Amino acid sequence: MSTHARPLADWLAVASDDDLLQLFVMRGVRADAPWQDFFDAAEALLEPASLTKILPTLTAAEATALLAAVSGDGAGELQEHLAGLALLRPDGSPHPPVEAAIAGRSALPLPPAAPAQPASESAAAHAAERAFTTVAVLADLLLIARENPFSLLTGGGMSAGEKRQLADAGLPIEIVDTVADIAILSGLAVAADRRLRATLRAEDWLRASAANRWAALATAFRDALPRGIRSKDSGWISPEVWDDAHPWDPSWPERARTLRGTAHLLGLIAEDGSEPGWTTALRRGGTAEVDALVAMLPAEVDRIFLQNDLTAIAPGPLEPALDVRLRTIAARESAAQASSYRFTAESLAHAFATGETEQSILDFLTSVTLTGIPQPLSYLIKQTGQRHGLVRVFADEETGRTRIESSDTHLIEAMAIDQSLRPLALTAADDALTSRVGRDTAYWALTDARYPATLVGPDGAPLVSARHPAPPQPASKDNAADLLPLISRLRSHQGVDADAAWLDRELEAAVRTKAVLRVTVGMPDGSTKELLLEATGIGGGRLRGRDRAADVERTLPVSSIRAAAVVTS
Repeated sequence: MSTHARPLADWLAVASDDDLLQLFVMRGVRADAPWQDFFDAAEALLEPASLTKILPTLTAAEATALLAAVSGDGAGELQEHLAGLALLRPDGSPHPPVEAAIAGRSALPLPPAAPAQPASESAAAHAAERAFTTVAVLADLLLIARENPFSLLTGGGMSAGEKRQLADAGLPIEIVDTVADIAILSGLAVAADRRLRATLRAEDWLRASAANRWAALATAFRDALPRGIRSKDSGWISPEVWDDAHPWDPSWPERARTLRGTAHLLGLIAEDGSEPGWTTALRRGGTAEVDALVAMLPAEVDRIFLQNDLTAIAPGPLEPALDVRLRTIAARESAAQASSYRFTAESLAHAFATGETEQSILDFLTSVTLTGIPQPLSYLIKQTGQRHGLVRVFADEETGRTRIESSDTHLIEAMAIDQSLRPLALTAADDALTSRVGRDTAYWALTDARYPATLVGPDGAPLVSARHPAPPQPASKDNAADLLPLISRLRSHQGVDADAAWLDRELEAAVRTKAVLRVTVGMPDGSTKELLLEATGIGGGRLRGRDRAADVERTLPVSSIRAAAVVTS
């Protein structure tokens, strides 16, 4: 047990709950830490493993100030902050374990950066184009993930197979991993069980305008930047000096390059390092100003051309809400300034499965078409609507099995012998089929096999079921509230006499290690006497040990011991 922990334990005992919360969060303390009192906490915070964990997170200014404190020059205005991180004592001197941990390290304050240079019109135009592309690619990823979550590799990236499919869909696969990271950072997607899935927040984001979509992404990126590159006004410092922001983190230079790459994709930094006009407010910690960006984006349209070949053409970027709705009833074939969509029986069947009706589809298309609804498309919608629901899937409350019924006996016969449905183990029952497989699983198996199935509830009304329902929003990583019980436990074990409590810990540690102690004992006449004891046991308020000088066993009342120190040699 280190005696260096005693001053820190004393500071922890008198610190406020807010100070302790801030310290524990910054040091990454777990809510289930097995600490019983502030002595345990102090020892743990000064352990080499704990210090190795906190030192890489220090900013250039913090690292420089800590080195200055060790050299005797003082930490300056950061003294109180570093003391709050349990790296310095309140008087500004370093804890000896901290001094040992930073031995041989070096750090320099960040060099002054030149003021941000406004981007030229050409550079700003290219940045706006990148931002527009990034937003569009992210929307495509979310729409795909909403229907079929992506498989992720162990490292968090997308598999080669997933990227091939995205490339076939026309997405630039060289940026999809970064775009997926932006989606997770913004709370629009969540990576769980090695799957990337869209969240409930993504539904609102997908229907927002391109400018508001970008503002949400850029703001989330700014708010998640590491401390080392944040400015005092909650913005960010010049990207020119990002590489030196965390001098004791060996992985930081690569991360800084990744962050700059993300900023480029979001159009926050132009190719030549200059700053587009829409970046300035965000960099200064303010609200995103999108007017300058909107002026450089292609105008959104709210009308489409419906054609006899069952396609739809948008003469420009379609308003996001309309695009999302249209893509529930048609498959997008190309994405450019003018996008094309194709209506098929499968795409319309999907629309009916998500709750659309023949009338709702016709009403929507009527509201957006510039050319009316062609007869072939009207016929396809009507025909698909008539077929939808021919196969009814529901849970039989009497048997507990899934029941599949249809007014078309040919469909029942076809399903009964369909080899692709063998996993359902369908069994004939009267004029229907039953399965032990769950209702929803059976429904999606029939849908995949292109049967016109629909889910129905106990009352016979159609149900809408999401194949991959959006997961709940990820919980906040801020565990401050979770640490309150730990702080309460530490305070509950805080005794009135800290000196006596610390002495008990020293004696118990000496007994555990069979250490030799130099013990100062108070005598009845007020004098003191030193004994050299090999500690062998403690209990009942008494310390037992062998007196090295007299070679006899002694039992001393702990209340009489004035001081104890381990003899190291």
